[in-house]
Amino acid sequence: MSTRPSPDAVLVVIPTYNERDNLEPIVRRLSAAMPAAHVLVVDDGSPDGTGEIADRLAAEDERVHVLHRTEKAGLGAAYVAGFDWALARDYAAIIEMDADGSHAPEDLPRLIGMLGPDGTGADVVLGSRYVTGGRTVNWPWYRALLSRGANTYSKLALGVSINDITSGFRVYRREVLETVRLHDVASQGYCFQVDLAWRAVEAGFVVVEAPITFVEREAGTSKMDAEVVREALVRVTKWGLRRRAHQAAGLLRTLRR
Repeated sequence: MSTRPSPDAVLVVIPTYNERDNLEPIVRRLSAAMPAAHVLVVDDGSPDGTGEIADRLAAEDERVHVLHRTEKAGLGAAYVAGFDWALARDYAAIIEMDADGSHAPEDLPRLIGMLGPDGTGADVVLGSRYVTGGRTVNWPWYRALLSRGANTYSKLALGVSINDITSGFRVYRREVLETVRLHDVASQGYCFQVDLAWRAVEAGFVVVEAPITFVEREAGTSKMDAEVVREALVRVTKWGLRRRAHQAAGLLRTLRR
């Protein structure tokens, strides 16, 4: 079993687009919660000056790094760029976390601890709103309904036991991201989370959920829109149908023997 990564071998990847009011507070909280961890801000050319704030934070603290991208190309593409940056270096654990304060950095030591020999020995730890002890705070009813529905649909379509497969607060062992063929992940919106978790399960990695409290952002605007929802629905449906087709083909081969 792999050992728990040392704190200075942990990288937190934070994608940003127009998060100038949220970035510095979340980085400060993260540094307080995990003083040795490193942070990579992946900014998609934010017109509100988020990239400049990230550069200032990096100049003040050698643990903070910035990856500038020229345009808003989607959450999935931002994370793949951040993961590539991490894998080119010696980080043992790579973390996804939002910039808007929805994910509490104070939860990270507990989530990372589940990778170690004293925890579950997990390869991926998802911060989950939908297991015992998990909850959401200040979410409008329609967002809660959409999230619950998306997770239930994905769970049934893909045949996985994950309750919060859309969660964007998660910890990966390095080996997971080296194995799942990141550049084959076509999903660009929040469906990226479903895609990557499912790939990890299909590759045989241990994926576990840890309860978190998800708090609705207080500043800025959500990046969720109708196109993001449409992409997720279409892709998950296709994956589910493909899975059923493979199962049916396997059953036919068995019957013909």
